Amino acid sequence: MDTPLPPDLAPLLRAGLAELELDPALDAPLLDYLALLLRWNRTYNLTAVRDPHEMVTKHLLDSLAMHPFVDALAGAGGALADLGTGAGLPGIPLAIAKPGLRVTLVESAGKKARFMREAVRQLRLADVEVAESRIEALDRPGAFDAITARALATLPLLVEWGGPLLRPGGVLLAMKGVVPDEEIAALPDGWGVDAVHALHVPGLPAQRHLVVVRRS
Repeated sequence: MDTPLPPDLAPLLRAGLAELELDPALDAPLLDYLALLLRWNRTYNLTAVRDPHEMVTKHLLDSLAMHPFVDALAGAGGALADLGTGAGLPGIPLAIAKPGLRVTLVESAGKKARFMREAVRQLRLADVEVAESRIEALDRPGAFDAITARALATLPLLVEWGGPLLRPGGVLLAMKGVVPDEEIAALPDGWGVDAVHALHVPGLPAQRHLVVVRRS
């Protein structure tokens, strides 16, 4: 039998959503996703974070902190690839919050891909697909308007792996902690930083930044 979510999770999530200027009513599908993640995590060890309160902050709100930077993409029905997404972070929370955004969740680990397929099915996320593949093996040249990754690899590696997936003019939206000055300096020729945005994650004192990289 499934353990019910703690009753204080919904108010915690709604307060965070309001702080991020998102509709607090998004709490219902986000908590459905969280409940599924908690259930699968007991067996398949999908994430090291096990406390549901921490999951609200470190997974859901942390993923959604970048939401303003995919607004235009969602409005245009654009395509985003979430590289090395693990259990679907940030891709699934972004897809829930931004209808119209077409999200491809790229993950090579079979158990994580199976979980995400089940989450996509249960949450009825029509614009989300799971690509069970290594990033560098994904044969979709120029298919995406943007790629994103959360705590996955260095900027030079993300560009090497994910750059071929971007259409001309496409961007890498890399979620980082502190500003990665050394990684920025090591970007290969032909790539440059468009902007670095400080992100606010409700309930999380640690630094978070979004680094926007594009072909120069």
